Amino acid sequence: MASALIYLVVVLAVAAVVYLLASVVFGRGEEMEPLPPGSTPTRLPPTDVAGSDVRALRFQQVFRGYKAAEVDWALERTASEIDELRGRIAALERQLETAEQVRGAPGDAPAQDGE
Repeated sequence: MASALIYLVVVLAVAAVVYLLASVVFGRGEEMEPLPPGSTPTRLPPTDVAGSDVRALRFQQVFRGYKAAEVDWALERTASEIDELRGRIAALERQLETAEQVRGAPGDAPAQDGE
């Protein structure tokens, strides 16, 4: 029984020496200041969010969180929808420009014969 206790003490002493040596060699590392309450490192542009912005989103991992696969699926679907809507808007703007060029610029009234 005494030899088992001695082995345990020796193992703990060796572990403590290894821990202290690693602490001296590697240090504590750089400590980052904590985020202000209610803030997140997740960022989106203030305007003109594109599908690539949504695809690039990454959220903090927490013990009790959402399933990553479901979040990824929802973000991918949202990003695809944003890309599709932006494409539709661009196509409609091109159609509007074409129609305005054919009819003349808005605000250009046809010349009156009496003037």
